[in-house]
Amino acid sequence: MMTARSIPRSALDTPRLRLRPTSAADAKRAFEIQNDWAVTRMLSNASYPPKENNIKDWFSSHEHEWAEGSAYRFAIEQGERTIGIVDVDGIVGSTGSLGYWLERESWGKGYAFEAAQALIGFVFNEAGLSRLESGHASDNPVSGRVLSRLGFRQVGNRELFSRARRETIIQCCYVLERQAP
Repeated sequence: MMTARSIPRSALDTPRLRLRPTSAADAKRAFEIQNDWAVTRMLSNASYPPKENNIKDWFSSHEHEWAEGSAYRFAIEQGERTIGIVDVDGIVGSTGSLGYWLERESWGKGYAFEAAQALIGFVFNEAGLSRLESGHASDNPVSGRVLSRLGFRQVGNRELFSRARRETIIQCCYVLERQAP
């Protein structure tokens, strides 16, 4: 098995999408997507309105995170258009946290499921993770259905401060364990 430091930064292809490792150049498109309150209100760590310099700083750290094995972040492309981000971050040992967000125009088309499914295969098979955590705001049941369809099981709820909303929300918490071969 490869160690996290030796995993090449390469794209993942699905039937309809291309997932490619993010770069600093993706910050501009991310800023555009996060200017939509309907998107950003569901992200606990994003600010609204977004601050372009904060997004640039965040994207500039992605290559280093990949190299140290603490996060694997991918831009989701449909055709020639970047429609969102899917990532596993907060990696400690063999556990990480799955997250995703898409432009509003791409909602309801199965892209979140398709991108997350590809990333799960990558982190379980290439990065050697064996457990993923994830969650969604309690007022975002669609994301819960995506997680359930991916095989995650709900393990409870917790209070979480949402930077975008500037208030504490209830987050529904999920876990996915890699199945033994």
